[in-house]
Amino acid sequence: MNFDLDAWLASTSTRRQWMRRAVVTGGTALGLSACGSGGGGANEAVSADSSGGASTPTGGGSTGGTTTTGTGTARVFTHPGLLHTEADFTRMRTQLAAGREPWVSGLRALTSSGRAQLGRDPQPVVTAIRGGDGENFRAMVEDVQRAYQLALRWKVTGDTAYADQAVRYINAWVTTMTSLTGNGDRFLAAGIYGYQWANAAEILRTYTGWSAADRNACQQWLLAHFYPLQSSFLKDHNGTNITNQWANWDLVCLVGMLAIGVFADRADVYQEALDYFHRGRGNGASRHMVYARHPGHMGQWQESGRDQGHSTLSLGMAGYLCEMAWNQGDDLYGEDDNRLLAGAEYVAKSNLKDAAGAFYTLPFYLYINRQGTFTAVSDGGRPNGRPCWEPIYNHYVKRKGLAAPWVSALAAQLRPEGNTWLGDDLSFGTLTFSRDADVTRVAPTGLQAIVRGGAVQLSWWGSADAAAHAVLRAPAGSSTYTELTRVSAGGLPTWTDSAVSQGRWQYQVRALDGAGAVLSTSASAAVDLDAPLLLSLPLDDGQGTTARDVGGRQRNGALVGGASWGEGRKAGTKALALDGASGHLALPTGVLAGVGDVTIAGWVWWNGVNRGNARVFDFGSSDITYLTLLVSNDTTRVSVTNTTYFGEQSVSTGPLAKGRWVHLAMTLKDRTCTLHVDGTAAASITTMDLAPYQLGDTTQNWLGRAQYGQDPYFNGRLQDFRIYGGALSTAQVQALAQG
Repeated sequence: MNFDLDAWLASTSTRRQWMRRAVVTGGTALGLSACGSGGGGANEAVSADSSGGASTPTGGGSTGGTTTTGTGTARVFTHPGLLHTEADFTRMRTQLAAGREPWVSGLRALTSSGRAQLGRDPQPVVTAIRGGDGENFRAMVEDVQRAYQLALRWKVTGDTAYADQAVRYINAWVTTMTSLTGNGDRFLAAGIYGYQWANAAEILRTYTGWSAADRNACQQWLLAHFYPLQSSFLKDHNGTNITNQWANWDLVCLVGMLAIGVFADRADVYQEALDYFHRGRGNGASRHMVYARHPGHMGQWQESGRDQGHSTLSLGMAGYLCEMAWNQGDDLYGEDDNRLLAGAEYVAKSNLKDAAGAFYTLPFYLYINRQGTFTAVSDGGRPNGRPCWEPIYNHYVKRKGLAAPWVSALAAQLRPEGNTWLGDDLSFGTLTFSRDADVTRVAPTGLQAIVRGGAVQLSWWGSADAAAHAVLRAPAGSSTYTELTRVSAGGLPTWTDSAVSQGRWQYQVRALDGAGAVLSTSASAAVDLDAPLLLSLPLDDGQGTTARDVGGRQRNGALVGGASWGEGRKAGTKALALDGASGHLALPTGVLAGVGDVTIAGWVWWNGVNRGNARVFDFGSSDITYLTLLVSNDTTRVSVTNTTYFGEQSVSTGPLAKGRWVHLAMTLKDRTCTLHVDGTAAASITTMDLAPYQLGDTTQNWLGRAQYGQDPYFNGRLQDFRIYGGALSTAQVQALAQG
């Protein structure tokens, strides 16, 4: 394929354009690299180089590699299949041949880069050091960026001179570097440069000028020097408290690990990255990188209170991770109702200004971790122009047909993405990720109806082709809907229905064109404002290892360990007896999923504890995320957190009486949490941000056992344990306590 590059490059200097943009959007912030583990590490400085949707993911690679997992399951990887597949390269070449934008501008950005030129020899080092004495990692930054850009230039233009030079860079480092070290920042180096070397090498898999022996040597080099550091960090976080590490630390390791797994045809390495993203304890796991979701699916990013350089860094890495997994058939983009998009919309809006030229004000829940307390979106490094938005924009808007107004606005502002001379991002996403729409029309999706403060809080994902969205309500079971309001396409996709205070209702959202005609309609979302009984465990079964749920939802509990049946509150009845050593009751996953306002109540007989905090209930997924009612010799307390004990939001009263039956209940209405003892409100706070639905589908839902393994089990008996999907009134709680 022939390209008239001289004609494309004759107009302006893309390099000068990007340098000017760096100044306008905060050049200093653009230089921020992953840092700030609390252990101290050198920040990466800007290098001034002297030379200048389909719902199911599909791969477009031309070749596949088979590998076997530890369980013997064969997996065939798509090759090339990291950030770019063969289908992606075909699309780029086709659009360039047709002279279409933004691909032409995207290629101009690449060919204007000083790192995409011939004539510079590799500069490998024997020992690469990031952080601490003798730091020399910039040599690797320069050469891995050059290897990628040269490989990309070859793949798009067909000029093998660029491929030959890219091969020289890779081979030189593989045969020279025998150690990757430094202070804690060595883990960052392993992740960031590991994913970049793997992506450069993956592009060159189809180049006949790179021998199979050299490719194998590169695979072994990455597995020997990069992967072990990535895996080690995700396992023990350099020996620090897990909340000490910001999301970007996890995510750079995950990106590096997944990329190496694919390039090296190691399904076990690839799966290790997927498993951590799904269920990991650290801040880079899916459920923790977005701390909480505000109305309109605005996902408060874990680093948003820190600064914008690191927020965009971790967000960008999450996008790369999802894109590479998508190209291998795994949809991380869609996990937890597009959790990444929720975070991306939040971070994008944080870096945009309104019509008056002021940064938007975003909702912010108090965030506390090992690093400190954060109360608002940080102005640090704002606005930040990191070139990380094209894969996220093109997936959600072009592949999936969803509206992403803030991501779309920031991507357009930074287009075409070029080289910022940093070491974190591979850049040039306008060239590589731009695509025409894969779908013509999708209905609004992700409609969520949550009871907060007795009202119905609605959130949804809009349709990319809609001019507005209409919100409708109908009585439960009816097909006759009434339109309540319209939200413009550029507005936040949320609305709160405060006009109803009781009853069962269902809602829909319709996408409208500019004339108000209906384009499509969402699925309905139902809500019950009468505080429905979600779980009712009499705990009086008296035999067997199952505690019956008589509330109609069959959420039975299972007796575990030293759990048995003992004497109940009334003569001739039984109660759940827990031995204080191992006994507890396990409830099904997701018992609080989708719950906003809530009441949790039950009868408790406590024998006391020698030390520590025993749990009446603890609903969570780990020691990071939980809602609990605990008792100790000093206090009775309800706490909720999504960042371990550092971030607990709590309401407490005095110690629980021992040796008698006591009725305990907690109610949460919007942000007001009240702890009731024997039907009396004993303590209350108005600042509890995290409603149960924010914790996701919790997997470890226990009566009598703590998320923290060192804490004691409950010693005593429990009876008549209930969960209501609403905040009961004081009179209703008193009625339970008199029952």
